[in-house]
Amino acid sequence: MIPFNVPPLVGTESKYIAEALSNNKLSGDGPFNKKCQQWFEEKFSSSLTLLTPSCTASLEMAAILVDIQAGDEVIMPSFTFVSTANAFVLRGAKIVYVDIRPDTMNIDESKIEAAITSKTKAIVPVHYAGVACEMDKIMSIAEKHNLWVIEDAAQGVMSSYKGKALGTIGHIGCFSFHETKNYTAGGEGGAILIQDEVLHERAEIIREKGTDRSQFFKGQIDKYTWQDVGSSFLLSEVQAAYLYAQLEAADKINEKRLSIWSSYFNAFKSLAQEGKLSVPHIPTDVVHNAHMFYIKLVDIEERTQFIDYLKSHNVMSVFHYVPLHSSPAGKRFGHFSSLDQYTTQESERLVRLPMFYELSDDNVSKVIEVVVAYFNSH
Repeated sequence: MIPFNVPPLVGTESKYIAEALSNNKLSGDGPFNKKCQQWFEEKFSSSLTLLTPSCTASLEMAAILVDIQAGDEVIMPSFTFVSTANAFVLRGAKIVYVDIRPDTMNIDESKIEAAITSKTKAIVPVHYAGVACEMDKIMSIAEKHNLWVIEDAAQGVMSSYKGKALGTIGHIGCFSFHETKNYTAGGEGGAILIQDEVLHERAEIIREKGTDRSQFFKGQIDKYTWQDVGSSFLLSEVQAAYLYAQLEAADKINEKRLSIWSSYFNAFKSLAQEGKLSVPHIPTDVVHNAHMFYIKLVDIEERTQFIDYLKSHNVMSVFHYVPLHSSPAGKRFGHFSSLDQYTTQESERLVRLPMFYELSDDNVSKVIEVVVAYFNSH
């Protein structure tokens, strides 16, 4: 069976983990945490990067940082992972779902402004599959209405929009290093990128359980005390060591994934032109990271048939999010703005093909062969 995903492994992880263990600093903000954070700040021109235990934790930290309160409204797509909404629901916010664009599966920027009310506090664009949302328009709307923009760039490491790294365009950006992502911190992990310098000091306090412990370790104060609300948002040094090995090989990993993505895209272009399936759309001025390769079929019935066919030929494929607004909690904690024209329809058509760093050329060819055979036989 060709699996859908295998976590990336570059070969230096064990060496760096052993080094981390010998440093006697395992709880976070040790040498490898600092190396990773410096890598992001230099590579992506991030004002401040802090590693966290997960993208979920980064989003929860962001919700605290922008002072989300009970009754506030937060705008986001329904086609996203539950953490995108949960982070703000935990602070008492109501979620306002906006429809997606069928071409990118991202939030439809033309429908955001109609969803804004006097209670709106933030917009959370989700860069699906590492393909950027229309951030110029989103930032313009946010500036006009004095709203925070928190980028859910969980899938967007190494992607950019008009030359700017995803996660660095809004006020705050959030990354994931889960084992299903392009780069992993040994299973879980995340980062929060903060562009507004006014937020830097408070971000460090929130991340350190609400204390000024970070300033203490920098020698800026002689003792640390409880200053604010917060939680334990530090990534362990062992996981940071694992992640740093991957970041050193980031370009190599990125090039391999893009090569696989291009092989799929070129192989299925003719089927798309014949109207048998849809392939991903990459807008102008967007550089993506080949986080995933998906195709879209006619409807959910054909998708189920397609997934079963691939499985019977030893290829694992999966669908993705069930839209949040159709779930019990999604209905309880939010509502859909205007019409669900594309969110449900497009989510039910989408299926993801195997995509991971160590996917061999032979297995890429096998996946292509099986997909083409399905359409030739149906």
